[in-house]
Amino acid sequence: MHEDSIGNGFLAAYAPGDMPAVFPPGTAKKVPKGAVLVFQMHYTPNGVEQDDRSSVGIIFAKEPPKFEAHTRSIDERRFLIPPGDKNHEVKSTTTFKKDAELLSLMPHMHLRGKDFEYNVVFPDGKKETLLRVPRYDFNWQSNYRLEKPLRLPAGTRIECTAHFDNSKDNPNNPNPKEAVRWGEQTWEEMMIGFVDYVYTGDGK
Repeated sequence: MHEDSIGNGFLAAYAPGDMPAVFPPGTAKKVPKGAVLVFQMHYTPNGVEQDDRSSVGIIFAKEPPKFEAHTRSIDERRFLIPPGDKNHEVKSTTTFKKDAELLSLMPHMHLRGKDFEYNVVFPDGKKETLLRVPRYDFNWQSNYRLEKPLRLPAGTRIECTAHFDNSKDNPNNPNPKEAVRWGEQTWEEMMIGFVDYVYTGDGK
């Protein structure tokens, strides 16, 4: 599997409450010549015919960018959330093999998502919390942009920790009596810590 996993070839995404993807000056996503853009829509039928008014806007760089932005999904797909569990923990991790700079973070879960945390562990062992979302809301997801890029020396690890509430006390829970696994439908679950970054060593 590619180290960026779901993020490999990822141009942009949108979820309820999210902002458009905007990168620092001199940084852009690459659309190779001859590329085919594929739009994947996650809809759930409700029995009534609906109109789709989705649209996509792309702003091209005015000058050749110095850095190519990448998206990595720090995900864990092998989990099982037991019925009624109020605080089920799932972890995921990734290691950067080359010098990089971190641009933004976006946690993604579904209706049982409770909280999400990103921590960075540098090669010297120093550990810092990058982002803590204590009350995750599926209906208001956000891409958290860093005020300035964070340097990630080769060997830096990012660890993600998420908790899920599969109990009857979660008003958004589709069915607290069911065990839940990874899946694209809203009544299933996902655990992804998206990050946008650039490699700094070779400007690619």
